[in-house]
Amino acid sequence: MRFFDSREKYLLFVTTTNEKWCIAQRVNEELERLQPNPPALRIFDAGMGDATVLSHVLRATHDQFPHIPLLVAAKEISMEDVRIGLERMADRFAEHPQMVLVITNMRYTEAPRLYPAKPQDQPNLKRWDIELDGTTAKDFDRQLRDLTDVVREGWQTRPSEKTGNPLYVNPSMIVIYRKDQRFALDSVIPSEGPFTDGYDLVICAQPYRSRQPADAKVRTVVAPLSRALACGGRMVVIQSTGYDPGMEIIRRIWPAELPFPTPRHDIIEALKTELSDDDQLQCSAYTDEGSLFKYQLHSLPEEMSHIGTSSLLAAWNAAVYVAQMADDRIDEAMQDGTFLDATRDILTKHGGLWFLNESFVVARE
Repeated sequence: MRFFDSREKYLLFVTTTNEKWCIAQRVNEELERLQPNPPALRIFDAGMGDATVLSHVLRATHDQFPHIPLLVAAKEISMEDVRIGLERMADRFAEHPQMVLVITNMRYTEAPRLYPAKPQDQPNLKRWDIELDGTTAKDFDRQLRDLTDVVREGWQTRPSEKTGNPLYVNPSMIVIYRKDQRFALDSVIPSEGPFTDGYDLVICAQPYRSRQPADAKVRTVVAPLSRALACGGRMVVIQSTGYDPGMEIIRRIWPAELPFPTPRHDIIEALKTELSDDDQLQCSAYTDEGSLFKYQLHSLPEEMSHIGTSSLLAAWNAAVYVAQMADDRIDEAMQDGTFLDATRDILTKHGGLWFLNESFVVARE
């Protein structure tokens, strides 16, 4: 079990930091630049997780485009995250009735098209169309919770023989919309077969292993998502930088560690090479002022004067999670109290713990 695939450690990270909220705020900055065309504004989330980011973005999208139908597609391989993510969507269907939500477990190269790339996988595609009855969030919440059996059937995984990463047993997708809006959403609901309309907004936040080389990140994730942009569409790419107190903790334990070898400029250069045949796609690196943003470990000011064990463990967990350290190396480092001393020193030095992410935008002119 690699550390950054551990369910418990992931949940501890997302509940003890405000990274998800800060990512959503960064994505929301792009909403006013969108110019959707009928029949809907189309959003793709390239890693839904527990849908914290997506739900924040959808609230802001409703505020910006309250009367425009939405097609929201999201990729997620984790069965548990899909279950939690569905629970967060009840209020979205209540506030924005003309919304179609599609969740799929397909690969990055397949998910935007909502169709398997390999011919041998296409006959195995499982699709469920769910029409929600009622008009209130309470009505929708009950029905979305009742989809547990569907998620359990569709989101079975197997480990990759090459990398150990989880792969789907069968490609699956759930298409959800309100029954009382079925007529109005007829042209928004994806039909059978590949979806080729493109997306107005793509959320691409922390989508890859940090230690992968730039060309691998671009080839398998960033380039396929860029090609899925509609005319005028924008994709926000977000990744860690390592220029923060979290990295200071890592270096105290592993002085030579380099978890983040590909800053955004390297990704952009590799992307330009990969997309040299598509002159409509443009990359905006921004200055550091426009690209960088912080997020923090939740803590009370008085905690930093008397740092307890729970705060130390939460900070340590956040630091090694962001750096994507493997479990065996963490277990070795935790054999004595050195990791706690290092974490306490850094928290005391900075009066808390914060991390620095960077972002850039890919747009189709």
